[in-house]
Amino acid sequence: MISRTFKYALCVTMLGIGVHANAQTGIGGQDNQYNTITTAVPFMRISPDARSGAMGDVGIAINPDANAQFWNVSKLAMSEKDAGFSLTYTPWLKDLVPDIFLAYIAGYAKFGEKENKNQAISFSMRYFSLGDINYTTIDAQPAGTGKPREFSLDLGYSRKLSDNLSVGLSGKFIHSNIINGAGNSNGVTYKPGNAAAVDFGLFYTKPLKTNDDVEGSSINAGLVISNIGTKISYSGNRKDFIPTNLGIGLAYNYQVDEFNKLTIALDVNKLLVPSPQLTEDSAGNFIQTYPFDKSVMSGMLGSFSDAPGGGKEELQEVMLSIGAEYSYQNQFFARAGYFYESKYKGDRRFLTVGVGVKYNVFGLNIAYLVPSGSGINRNPLSNTLRFSLLFDIDDLSKLILPDGDNKKKEKKNDDKKDERKEKK
Repeated sequence: MISRTFKYALCVTMLGIGVHANAQTGIGGQDNQYNTITTAVPFMRISPDARSGAMGDVGIAINPDANAQFWNVSKLAMSEKDAGFSLTYTPWLKDLVPDIFLAYIAGYAKFGEKENKNQAISFSMRYFSLGDINYTTIDAQPAGTGKPREFSLDLGYSRKLSDNLSVGLSGKFIHSNIINGAGNSNGVTYKPGNAAAVDFGLFYTKPLKTNDDVEGSSINAGLVISNIGTKISYSGNRKDFIPTNLGIGLAYNYQVDEFNKLTIALDVNKLLVPSPQLTEDSAGNFIQTYPFDKSVMSGMLGSFSDAPGGGKEELQEVMLSIGAEYSYQNQFFARAGYFYESKYKGDRRFLTVGVGVKYNVFGLNIAYLVPSGSGINRNPLSNTLRFSLLFDIDDLSKLILPDGDNKKKEKKNDDKKDERKEKK
């Protein structure tokens, strides 16, 4: 039996949502319906980088960096840099428990012709620790300790289809060991769960000219379907859906002058998993039941029309993120954003702020989730901090080859050009 404290922390952590103050003895009526969608491995939907984390969790269509592997892998083929990688650390739910955290590493490298590197390969790894857990029996007797952990590994490929459009695909392996050390419970043997999934993304960017003909303005659009994959099981008795998600993003980059730039972005997300169904018991209370028997494809296609409350409830399942970024000389950044989720579908609503600095190849971003609510209504995500280190590489060959080798390579290429001219 898992201790009461751990049950609470694990439940809130896994759902990743705020706690609603008024417990509902009955959900009652289509106009007042608390019907939150839950999935396995929700850590796969936690924003892993401080730049987007400071902009209300927007990331599908903003200009690419190394963390695009999570938001929209297709963006990496459009990156202005040859390569890059990032490291992010996020203490999670620090207002509830002190030792839960998410660690994330990602990187990419472009390749192709020297003047047209139109392809990119990328990778990422996320590691989610739920701290150390002390288990107890129903009689409050010690029953061992555990270290619940989860991680995922991703490998992606993206390619330009034109100067304005790119496409990307990534595959991932997910391992979830959240019942580590718990052993058997009520005659059920729990085991780690594994799943495989893919992400598919599109990215479009169009340069724009402002009235004063300052170059650098653009409009971006992105579409991504993430975590399309197998179900996951911890006991063999049932298989849970993973958080398959449809995201659409828009971003407008306005180059005010040669020093100042402003980006405004909007993301719209919806989980492509079945909505819980509601049944009324003899006392008039509504009980959630989950259609675990549905296939992955039928769950995805049916997710647009299976909400018990019809179209109105389907709209409540849409999550919105809006964010802004101001940059000065592409070296100093100020960011802010807002995330919205219906109170009937989880009630995550929070304001985010952050700053960033970039010098040469090195960048540092910090994001902060502004506290909201008080007492029992206090958002458990309040005071969440994210720290990201980024490294951008303009020319990958200079990093791979010593300077002397680069000069030899350049001389060799020049000699070949001279030979071709002589033959002509």
